[in-house]
Amino acid sequence: MSAASTSSRDRIIEASIAILDGSGEDGLTFRALSERLATGPGAIYWHVPNKGDLLTAACDAIIARAMNAPLVGATPQAIIRTLALGMFDAIDAHPWVGSALTRAPGQLPMVRILERIGRQVSALGVPDEEQWATVGALLNYILGVGAQNAANGQLGRTRGIDRSDFLDAVATTWSQLDPDAYAFTRSMAAHLRGHDDRRDFLAGIDLILSGIEASRRL
Repeated sequence: MSAASTSSRDRIIEASIAILDGSGEDGLTFRALSERLATGPGAIYWHVPNKGDLLTAACDAIIARAMNAPLVGATPQAIIRTLALGMFDAIDAHPWVGSALTRAPGQLPMVRILERIGRQVSALGVPDEEQWATVGALLNYILGVGAQNAANGQLGRTRGIDRSDFLDAVATTWSQLDPDAYAFTRSMAAHLRGHDDRRDFLAGIDLILSGIEASRRL
């Protein structure tokens, strides 16, 4: 592919990302893209044949940025935490990425994540026969929690809900639950008001990493 062709494809992908961020998947059409780029649909089809491939290419561009963080000299644990948080932030900033990943199993966006996380799991000394399950647990947690967080944020923005007001209302409701039937939930009411989503996410990563370390000592 020539430099000019690569540049044109990159422009198409960046324009697609902007449309997806602003209008979601429904807003990404070749017509909207043509208007944004001031070009004909044929020029776009030459680089990307259909909307599915366009969505995957846009997703891959976001994932590549998140996975390419420079982490020279860091421990495998630190790298996993950084990559996981990078993915969490990327999905939060681009809510469509979560669903785009589920539509591209085995393709480059997922392969990038698998490779980068997998290398760190291997570096942690996880036995070969346990690496697939270990990487799967990390990926399921990262992508699942990241997508849910992004969905919550998007729902709040769509409905004009203030996060602090929402959490305060839920905490108030929890604090009034029956103390015998809902003892734990009631005890969490005070924590709910001020909890930090990113910090809670990293706490889950640390629990998984602690489990990996503990299993190696058995």
